[in-house]
Amino acid sequence: MSGEAIAALLVRLGLVLLFLPFSALDKILGFRHAVGQAQEAFRPRALAVLILLCGLGIEIFCSLGVLTGIADRACALILAGYCAATAVLYKRFWAQGDFWTNANGKGRSLFWDFLKNLSLASAFLMVVIGTQGQGLYPFLAAPFASSHPYGSPP
Repeated sequence: MSGEAIAALLVRLGLVLLFLPFSALDKILGFRHAVGQAQEAFRPRALAVLILLCGLGIEIFCSLGVLTGIADRACALILAGYCAATAVLYKRFWAQGDFWTNANGKGRSLFWDFLKNLSLASAFLMVVIGTQGQGLYPFLAAPFASSHPYGSPP
């Protein structure tokens, strides 16, 4: 494996490390707690469980896609949307009421988490559009194709 391929692998590993294994494993081992957290945004328990299982699937399968290069652009787009959605649903800094009044309050803490989620979404969008200046064309032409992050296509 070339140095460039190793660097690409390490960068992609850094992108998905939050989700696979950590967040996915946390959801599996602490399923009740995760359902409770999901119920903050989705009241009926059954809906919260369904949303949680969808999130778990996204974290596992899309992370593997980004890491392996299999349909990596489509997987990265899904993960970008997932990061943005979780920012809006669970990092609601504006709803705390203490953002402007308490520098150590929950609103400020959630604000930084909100921005981190959006930053991670942006990093996943870089996988979607690439860094070669081709924009969305390669993705739109073949959304489920590999971007061949570790070398030339066969």
